[in-house]
Amino acid sequence: MIVHKHSNQAVWTDVYTYAKLPQSLAKLDELTHNLWWVWSPEAQALFKRLSPELWERTEGNPVLMTRQLSTKQIDTIAQDSSLLSELDRVYADFRRYMDEPADEQRPSVAYLSMEYGLTNVLKIYSGGLGVLAGDYLKEASDSNVRLSAVGFLYRYGYFTQKLSPAGEQIAHYEAQDFTQLPLTQELNADGSPLVLEVPYASHTVYCHVWRVAVGRINLYLLDTDIAQNSEWDRTITHQLYGGDWENRMKQEYLLGIGGVLLLNKLGIKKDVYHMNEGHAAFMSVQRLLDYVEGQGLGFDEALELVRASSLYTVHTPVPAGHDYFDEGLLGKYLGHIPQRLGISWQEFIDMGRETPGNGEKFSMSTFALNTCQEANGVSKLHGRVSQEMFASVWKGFLPEELHVGYVTNGVHLPTWASPEWQEFYRKYLGADFVKHQSSEELWGKLQQVPNGEIYEIRQQMKQRLIDHIRSQYADRWIRNSGSPEATMALLNSINPNALLIGFGRRFATYKRAHLLFTDLERLSRIVNNPKYPVQFIFTGKAHPADGGGQGLIKHILEISRRPEFLGKIIFLENYDMRLASKLIAGVDIWMNTPTRPLEASGTSGEKAEMNGVLNLSVLDGWWYEGYRAGAGWALTDKRTFSDQSLQDKLDASTIYDMLEREIIPLYFDARDGKPFSDAWIQVIKNSLNFIAPHYTMRRMMDDYFERFYCKLAKRSAHLHAEGNRIAKELVEWKQSVAEHWDSLQVLSVEHDSEPAAQLNRREIGTTNRVELVLDRGTLNCKLEVELVYAQQSDEAGALRLVEVCPLSLIKQEGSRETYAIDHLNSIPGQFKVGIRIVPMHEELPHRMDFAYVRWIAIAGR
Repeated sequence: MIVHKHSNQAVWTDVYTYAKLPQSLAKLDELTHNLWWVWSPEAQALFKRLSPELWERTEGNPVLMTRQLSTKQIDTIAQDSSLLSELDRVYADFRRYMDEPADEQRPSVAYLSMEYGLTNVLKIYSGGLGVLAGDYLKEASDSNVRLSAVGFLYRYGYFTQKLSPAGEQIAHYEAQDFTQLPLTQELNADGSPLVLEVPYASHTVYCHVWRVAVGRINLYLLDTDIAQNSEWDRTITHQLYGGDWENRMKQEYLLGIGGVLLLNKLGIKKDVYHMNEGHAAFMSVQRLLDYVEGQGLGFDEALELVRASSLYTVHTPVPAGHDYFDEGLLGKYLGHIPQRLGISWQEFIDMGRETPGNGEKFSMSTFALNTCQEANGVSKLHGRVSQEMFASVWKGFLPEELHVGYVTNGVHLPTWASPEWQEFYRKYLGADFVKHQSSEELWGKLQQVPNGEIYEIRQQMKQRLIDHIRSQYADRWIRNSGSPEATMALLNSINPNALLIGFGRRFATYKRAHLLFTDLERLSRIVNNPKYPVQFIFTGKAHPADGGGQGLIKHILEISRRPEFLGKIIFLENYDMRLASKLIAGVDIWMNTPTRPLEASGTSGEKAEMNGVLNLSVLDGWWYEGYRAGAGWALTDKRTFSDQSLQDKLDASTIYDMLEREIIPLYFDARDGKPFSDAWIQVIKNSLNFIAPHYTMRRMMDDYFERFYCKLAKRSAHLHAEGNRIAKELVEWKQSVAEHWDSLQVLSVEHDSEPAAQLNRREIGTTNRVELVLDRGTLNCKLEVELVYAQQSDEAGALRLVEVCPLSLIKQEGSRETYAIDHLNSIPGQFKVGIRIVPMHEELPHRMDFAYVRWIAIAGR
């Protein structure tokens, strides 16, 4: 008998076929590979015209879209004279933009960050930090700054969020196909992949390098998921903020040390090196090695040069948000570094400790502060919070005296203002308004615009958001609910004539997404008033390890499914840049309710500003300085209760009051037969006029140059001049002071009040004379002696600086010096008073650069 069936297991090979654009469409290929299209509405309209269906299916990825075009579609495009003319126009705009010479007057900058939010199709970001970095690169391009950036090309990026029928967050990590993304692999001259070798303590990690063209700026991304690496190392660039602490160490080692090695390999040298958060702090390690091993400098001289050109930006308002590493883990990866630098292990690890020698964990932020001349927070309030947070690094000074400054975050207007708003701005502010976007006077022209035009744009944006929700969420909501009829009723209930209030952000507990749901009975009355329809739209992801944040999402979903809130409270899953662009433009109010002062800056409300959306927020982060009466609404920055649960109830009640008494009536009342309230439109005008111009990325970029980059570049060049002469002199001076500081002796401190009284009981208008006699011993440097007044600022005993009064040198006999001051008592209150002695040198950038301090008590009589 013949056996009629005989087959082995099928063996398949994956084959990917894709369209290759003909030479006649080479311009199109060039456009798709430069992210200039992200903030060019004309380029996006061109891509969409090629195939509206593919544009939507690929979620706006022009590289993937063009590769999925059929031969017939390509032939049709190549013969469409109208479309080709449009391509020529867009490409001509692109070339005009790209061919403008770089600004040589400003310092050049190297910028390192763990994440970049440039577009939803490039998943190398998780939230605000990354989107800010992405906006920064876009503005650097617009401002024609000579900036190069380094980050990671994550294989899986940050997770895609799905919600189960029970409301539980499910994190999906989807692999990115790098060949389908708007980036280019860096190659050697022979066409082989460029490989960066990064030496770790016991082995070498190899990286492919990818380049993202962000307009005129290049962003270089490291990729360890290659065959040359072990499985252990291939995962370094798999996930953003994924894995354990050892994986975090490997990532931060690669970002800082590998990032600088990459710039070196590419021949890129910059005037200023900017670490965006402490993740990139190890960039200073490699820069130190370059000076010590590459140029033969001593460690202290190298540190002077590295510090003089380095800036650290902190985005975290609490110590717990910073990265700390155990000494054992640090030693495993950086144990070989101190010997190469010519210092001891103890000296190296102490650079990451607030109190050297005490055994605390190594802080990336403290290491950044000790290796950067300048540091800044990301809003005015966060600058002050950062001074308090870092005060223990420089124990001889009060927080207000620290050099830690601030630059308030902004947003890239051409990215976040919808095309309709941009056309509106060009119409009323001028075709080149983007070049003058930080001018409040220019934005003042909008006060004269007919109210109806603003209303029409706002309604277009609301309808676009509603259409997006209906098209993107219908199927998944039907799957979760199991009831097509109920889902369609829910979708149809979203009302463009209702007052839409949006809340979108990372679901960390301090963001207080739950606040609105404190009093459900009162909330129900608000959203179920037939005369004044109000709807709330929530969205956001919780970190996969944040059970509290995930619980908040589930809680809101459960409430949204209750009969009285169905269609009135809506939660949209998978918050990303594409959804954000629709949401921040489509709602009427953007609500933000963080626990003060835990919002370092926040930028979602700034994005809303650019679209005529009004803010309702706690006076925290950027809104602390951005709020203007008559241009939005604010909850006070003052705490009434120390018990957070009581404070939450009070803040929730305040929100309800504002909605019921101010916001809702203003939106719906006094329409006089029109479909809108003139009073509401006036608030929008005030918001655009007085707030929007101050929170653009253009203003932020200018601030960084004015406050940090220019002075860093100037001082760095000064220290490098004449074979590092000034740097060498500073090292010698610091070594001398350090060696002889303990020989300084205070011989006496005398005080006298007028009229005669005790030092600790003085009347306003009287003076008291303080004299201090010291002996320098072998110390040879200029000294500054100060009378310092402070007051207790809280129950924990924290001190607030009141006054610093320098004493004058009135007598000198050899090494003995006498300093004195006649101090006028002009401020009533109870004070702490002390004398402080610090060494001074004219080449120090600030006193925290060499924080030797001697405090002297003044005994009362």
